[in-house]
Amino acid sequence: MNHLKVRDLMSDAVVRVRGGTPFKEIAHLLQEYDITAVPVVDDEDRPVGVVSEADLLHKMWGGQDDAAAARNVRLRPAKALATDAAGLMTSPAICARADWSVVDAARVMTQHGIKRLLVVDDDQRLIGVVSRSDLLRVFLRKDQAIRTEIVEEVLVKALGQAPSSVQVDVTHGHVVLSGRLSSRLAVPVLEQLCRNVDGVVAVEFRPVREADADEAAHLSP
Repeated sequence: MNHLKVRDLMSDAVVRVRGGTPFKEIAHLLQEYDITAVPVVDDEDRPVGVVSEADLLHKMWGGQDDAAAARNVRLRPAKALATDAAGLMTSPAICARADWSVVDAARVMTQHGIKRLLVVDDDQRLIGVVSRSDLLRVFLRKDQAIRTEIVEEVLVKALGQAPSSVQVDVTHGHVVLSGRLSSRLAVPVLEQLCRNVDGVVAVEFRPVREADADEAAHLSP
């Protein structure tokens, strides 16, 4: 199966700042472009960090322990005193490559607990950004597209089965497989391969009973 790539989902219109960009200018940019974070780049357009709304909010309680505790926020006095992007940013920036699969991107976001990944080219220069909401677009795939991929990529190419060997029904991303598998094909393997298809929400296999199979064969012309 060929997962969608980061390049298929990322935005290449990226608002960025330099280390010397003032606090208020960053706040204006976040509001103007309706974004929650902005990457900080060096003179070669390579990401060195990210400034988020959370970083700016440290300014509001001025590094006071009681104010931070009341909001259940980890106190970072340096950020509360910072006046530019270099002092505010979280560094290093976590980056992705355009040829990563959506699975790779989702895994890194989950591991680091972040909402977005900066995308860089072979020279580590910023070329885009991909967010959690971008990755979730894979679940907007049409059911027919999911079904076609399961039949062609999973059953035929990956498992060497005939397209009609298993009945495949897809409704709102839920895949129902029904039929009798050959002795060399295990249900868990089939189910896992189907779960790896972009847009699949759940997979269920319903074996056909011998009596049902015999009756269907008898009724078929």
